[in-house]
Amino acid sequence: MKRKQKTDHSPRKRGGKKKQIRQELLVEAILKVFQQTPKMIYNYRQISKLMEVEAQTGRLQVVEVLSLLAEEHLIVELEPGRFRCNNLGTVAVGIFQRRSNGKNSFLPEDGGQSVFVAERNSRHAMDGDKVRVQLFARRKGATPEAEVVDILESRKSMFVGKLQIARGVAFLITEDKTLSNDIFIPKEMLNGGKNNDKAVVRIVEWPENAKNPLGEVVDILGVSGGNDAEMHAILAEYGLPYVYPRQVEEAAEAVSDVITAEDLAGREDFRAVTTFTIDPHDAKDFDDALSLRRTPDGNWEAGVHIADVTHYVKPGGLLDREAYERATSVYLVDRTVPMLPERLSNQLCSLRPDEEKLCFSVIFELNDAVEIQSSRIVRTVIRSDRRFTYEEAQAVIETGEGDFRDELLTLNRLAQQLRKKRFENGAIDFDRYEVKFELDAEGRPLRVYYKESKEANKLIEEFMLLANRTVAEYVGKPARGRRKKTFVYRIHETPNPEKLENFATFIRRFGYKLKTDGSKSEITRSINHLLDSAKGKPEENLIETLAVRSMQKARYSTENIGHYGLAFSHYSHFTSPIRRYPDMMVHRLLERYLAGDASAPKEKYEEQCDHCSEMEQLAAIAERASIKYKQVEFMSERVGRIFDGVISGVTEWGLYVELNENKCEGLVPVRDLDDDFYEFDEKNYSLIGRRRKRTYRLGDAVTIKVVHANLERKQLDFTLAE
Repeated sequence: MKRKQKTDHSPRKRGGKKKQIRQELLVEAILKVFQQTPKMIYNYRQISKLMEVEAQTGRLQVVEVLSLLAEEHLIVELEPGRFRCNNLGTVAVGIFQRRSNGKNSFLPEDGGQSVFVAERNSRHAMDGDKVRVQLFARRKGATPEAEVVDILESRKSMFVGKLQIARGVAFLITEDKTLSNDIFIPKEMLNGGKNNDKAVVRIVEWPENAKNPLGEVVDILGVSGGNDAEMHAILAEYGLPYVYPRQVEEAAEAVSDVITAEDLAGREDFRAVTTFTIDPHDAKDFDDALSLRRTPDGNWEAGVHIADVTHYVKPGGLLDREAYERATSVYLVDRTVPMLPERLSNQLCSLRPDEEKLCFSVIFELNDAVEIQSSRIVRTVIRSDRRFTYEEAQAVIETGEGDFRDELLTLNRLAQQLRKKRFENGAIDFDRYEVKFELDAEGRPLRVYYKESKEANKLIEEFMLLANRTVAEYVGKPARGRRKKTFVYRIHETPNPEKLENFATFIRRFGYKLKTDGSKSEITRSINHLLDSAKGKPEENLIETLAVRSMQKARYSTENIGHYGLAFSHYSHFTSPIRRYPDMMVHRLLERYLAGDASAPKEKYEEQCDHCSEMEQLAAIAERASIKYKQVEFMSERVGRIFDGVISGVTEWGLYVELNENKCEGLVPVRDLDDDFYEFDEKNYSLIGRRRKRTYRLGDAVTIKVVHANLERKQLDFTLAE
């Protein structure tokens, strides 16, 4: 009997299936009416009219559906035959997340699970808006849904894209992942914008029944594809400034460059001590210098001298407010967008050679075994003797010949010993390459290469780390009987255990082991052993990338929990006040506490820490976007060529492949893997063919062909060449 039911294809059976489908569609349609008008009360006649159901049998079906929805508590029967949506009073407040694929969601501020919000129920809320929603009663087996009823705080209204103007009709075409609709721009709101211009547009209105939001051009960045226009577009996309307000520039110009006797009062004089800077060849903001001299008892006095930015930038002033809003300099492929105007960053505060400069310094006395005999934090005046590039300093270290060879070689020896001690104490040895570009005069990439950190870089790094740790310990380790005072720490939490375990599982297939339990020092020693073992191997970059991903992100906080990656119990940022606002905060707090003043208000500084951490992340995303843009631009002239690479990412939509030759990354879409139906195995970072079981794993070597380079999306499309 059972077999007969399974093979029964009689007309009566097909008709029953059809009726079931019709009823399911009717359920969805009626439920949608109630959800779209949650305060309205309907009877079956009104619903039938809205559904355009006229036949008596159809109306009986409407009655049946209304009873069904009432039984499931999706609607409420207020009195016999009169129904209303069952969501009144079920409200929540949180953040709206808009997505260009229409899969919008609501994140409750109490930390609950996200809830789906259909576009028809979004009330045109924008990504990041704080909203109030009504939660719909949940149907069995269905995804929970909500409807936006009120927009409490608007967040994003600026979008970047390309103007498309035809027959007097203008739109902004944007690749923003939070907006699926192009922005309509009335002719009178173009503000001089022309077809194919890259522009910044503000949404001024999104009428309730309109498909497209209405926008106004607020800035023209240049012709789409132009280097300046595209770099400015990246900054604007993440809400980062790309120009300085005129009044801020004027305030910078008004700052005096004269060092008075009053400015020198109370400062230690290092003008006669050998001092130099070591920076990238294209740097203009030299915010740190090193000095070295022998002490009478045969030890070494090493000075870390940092530009005294807060001498020039006063709290609450125009320059200070602008610096706080920016919070950091932004480093794109072809330019630096400084936190402070160039008058300060590249001139007054930059420790240029043969110029007297005011500094905040940490002075160490070390013996030949790099044991710190004493240290002090003081304000100083210096005169740099030489500006070294990293390459020039490296040449002196390698050859033993050149300017200030004795000082450079001594500092390098001390730095290597400091570094060795740091790793012995449990620091993690992340030594990643840096992607660099050789550009022509118009900013087009001629060559992509990667730069590794050498001894000269590590020399500077070790002394900056030492200074940062010392100032953090000065405040964070008060003398017995004294209370800790508010301070800005750079903190790094211990790794997420689940991520670390997944990482350990993955690397086993390469023949590596990783200890994921035990003491903190045992785990870090195991990580360092892994990184050392992978050096020079094809999988080196992949393993280092995944190791970084298993770590937490460092951030700023007034709550000191130490820095896991550096193995420091106390750490701060003191050494780059030209380019980081937290360093300016640290300088001001040090000045306050050196003078013996009371602790600063903790809440205010914690709020500033959160802002600076957030801006740091945005700047890092913008930097990566500029690198990606230049990589795609570079590869756009290599479409059709074949390259060897390694699978650097695996997702349900395809394989990301990083090319060995230049580290450019592109996507092999899963739809192009047409020899089988591939399923995503998230735990094992792989795509597996359902029939043939062919597997593509993270780290696998592959050969690809470049098929498309989309500059607008900053996306490379590959196909497997074999």
